[in-house]
Amino acid sequence: MAKLLLAIDSGTTSTRALAFDRAGRVVASVARPLPQVFPAPGWVEHDAAAIRDLTREAAEAVVAEVGAEAIAAVGLANQRETAVAWDRETGVPLAPALVWQDRRTADRCEALRAAGHEALVQERTGLLLDPYFSATKWAWMLAEVPEVAAAAAAGRLALGTVDSWLLFALSAERVHATDPTNASRTLLMDLAAGAWDPALCDLFSVPAAALPAIRPSVGRVATVRLGGQAIPVTGVAGDQQAAAVGQGCLAPGEAKSTYGTGIFLLVASGGAVPRSASRLLATRAAAERGPAFALEGSVFVGGDAVKWLRDRLGLIGTAAETEALAASVPDSGGVVLVPAFAGLGAPWWEPRATGLLTGLSGATSRAHLARAVLEAMGNQTADLVEAFARDGVSPSVLKVDGGMVANDWLCQDLADATGLEVVRPETVETTALGAAMLAAVGAGLVPDLATAAARMVRTDRRFRPAADRAARAARRAGWRRAVAQVLAGIRAGGDVAGGDVAGGDVAGGDVAGGPRPGA
Repeated sequence: MAKLLLAIDSGTTSTRALAFDRAGRVVASVARPLPQVFPAPGWVEHDAAAIRDLTREAAEAVVAEVGAEAIAAVGLANQRETAVAWDRETGVPLAPALVWQDRRTADRCEALRAAGHEALVQERTGLLLDPYFSATKWAWMLAEVPEVAAAAAAGRLALGTVDSWLLFALSAERVHATDPTNASRTLLMDLAAGAWDPALCDLFSVPAAALPAIRPSVGRVATVRLGGQAIPVTGVAGDQQAAAVGQGCLAPGEAKSTYGTGIFLLVASGGAVPRSASRLLATRAAAERGPAFALEGSVFVGGDAVKWLRDRLGLIGTAAETEALAASVPDSGGVVLVPAFAGLGAPWWEPRATGLLTGLSGATSRAHLARAVLEAMGNQTADLVEAFARDGVSPSVLKVDGGMVANDWLCQDLADATGLEVVRPETVETTALGAAMLAAVGAGLVPDLATAAARMVRTDRRFRPAADRAARAARRAGWRRAVAQVLAGIRAGGDVAGGDVAGGDVAGGDVAGGPRPGA
């Protein structure tokens, strides 16, 4: 009898395949790095064929290790808003995949906002007008890539996020489908109805006929052939929603925060569509039956800041070195990093923002810089927690996951920065675990996600806040001043430079986590 679950986690910097047993323990794991391409400032691309090939390679390697006959079902999780276009007849990608971090459509989003469309977009989709999401990426491809336009004219164009691309490229049936968690990140799905919205497709000039069918997150959606055997795909979700499942965050008010390439704090909302006054996002949650929703805060740079420290500055050899470096100094020496390398996400939503490193002195050391990089994770998380609180959502516990949280110093700093107890799971690969849990329910191996969570989710360690209130307040004030400098630099000569930010509203806290300046 097949006893294992194969989880595919197609991420931003790597694609991974993991085999889990029915108790949620990893039996085998293979990762393949996924190169990113930066053809121009603010542009971030992937080779869609590489996503397909590396995913298959990782999955085949795991299946070869455990045996195809041992795999009962496959669960798929993926980087979400990344946009792919391909020819549905040949299966050939027609353009590079535009990664969720790509900012090339910022001007288009600003034009739509200036024309007064954001209120309608937010009401229907739960999202904001930002190049983060898929719709303007597809519109750019249609306008700028002749092969994409020609395929659309001939009725051969297929559009999708990475889940859709992999389902099509790897399945025997060439399934062109997505699930509600991914569809809800495109700016094209009516959030409440769970269907593509014709008016939004017209607004963004995206042909509805090229979009995938929206199918449930749980249940058989396709069949992939691995190790010479046909294996059903019975669970699909965007990576952050999968991570929430993998953390057991199923009931309203339960919160998880993932620390990978970016930072994503998601709070389950149950069956009611959440509405945010703090520029947080309403999104679909993965569920086995009926629509489920969540409120989310998205930060674009998390682990990428550590990669910058390692790969661009050459100050560390491995990410793990940051833990000892941060602990070797009593504070950051006044150094603050705002890692807006891909713009500012929630709660600011400023795609034109660039990074800022401030507070340098002759005494600044490698350790101070490493600590400032890690403290930026806590500061950005605290921004999100404060924004959630303004929307009436105040979780008492923050469940964390992702590769960064293997760092004990970081987990303690997250508790100190937010004032919340931080809980780390035994399996930090919760995105993959969530995909496996969805697949288990979809294959009928367990009756529901609550049962799967009881069997497969376990806690490793808890971190309780230790910083006093005065120290936390001083740190938050320094962070807000740095963010104010970033925003003032963008709007020099406008309201921000004229004093609303520089004059103290951000430093004082009114704008920090509040409405987007100028919105």
